Amino acid sequence: MLRATLVLRNSNLKKHTADITAKAVSRADLDTPAAKPTATAAPEESMMPWNGWFSSFLKDKLGDEKYEKMRELILYRPNDYTGFEQMPRPNTKLSISDKDPNLMHKFRQPSPGSQPPVELRETDASFGNAGDDPYDVTYYKRDTGRRYTSDPTSLHRDLEKIKLELLPEDDPRVKEALEEFEKGPGSSPGNKGTFATGKSDFDPSGLRATMSTNWEATEASLDANMPDHLPTPTWMAEQEEIVAWYEERDLPVSIGGTGYGNIPIHARVARW
Repeated sequence: MLRATLVLRNSNLKKHTADITAKAVSRADLDTPAAKPTATAAPEESMMPWNGWFSSFLKDKLGDEKYEKMRELILYRPNDYTGFEQMPRPNTKLSISDKDPNLMHKFRQPSPGSQPPVELRETDASFGNAGDDPYDVTYYKRDTGRRYTSDPTSLHRDLEKIKLELLPEDDPRVKEALEEFEKGPGSSPGNKGTFATGKSDFDPSGLRATMSTNWEATEASLDANMPDHLPTPTWMAEQEEIVAWYEERDLPVSIGGTGYGNIPIHARVARW
């Protein structure tokens, strides 16, 4: 320990540490001289100069040739590039080309300090809407496929609405039933934006946080995300060729394009 302390005290490690200072950069300091990295590569000098002193001692006494023979005899895979260490050392280099010996893969190269600052987007156009929050991963407010199947309170609501519309409008019982239907279930009223930290208005819809989610906002979001397009079958792209095939053979044109579900002849042969 005393020997290691003397080595560290006499080395230039303190000077390198002073030159490379890690610091956090705020959003306000982006694109300013304060955000410029102070280091673009890891230091080449070892932080443990005393490591490997016994191997160096043997190499000096035995010579290179005898030392390498002894390493191959005693050690398992002595020339492994990782040295069987889980975390590579900063000076680790791995050749990745058989033709170019100078092409090396280095530990953390290029270094994180030489990379541009991370861009924390407030909006992301890849969501389909430039105003969407890229950190909002809630799916229930867009899950139109399970809208009428997964939630017992939403089960067959479309049929209930049709039944109520067919009943006499002037009947007081029908009016009362329509009012109850429009209210929806009484559960999940939401906390109206009032959290343990106080009133919050970061999301007026109330769907950003689970505790503020309510029935009315969920239904409005599902209505806005309901599919409004008609799917087109794949055979529509070949409809002219399909019609021409039937006309050439003087056959009535069937509906749609067949051929996807035909059973081969060998599968229809009786096997008894």
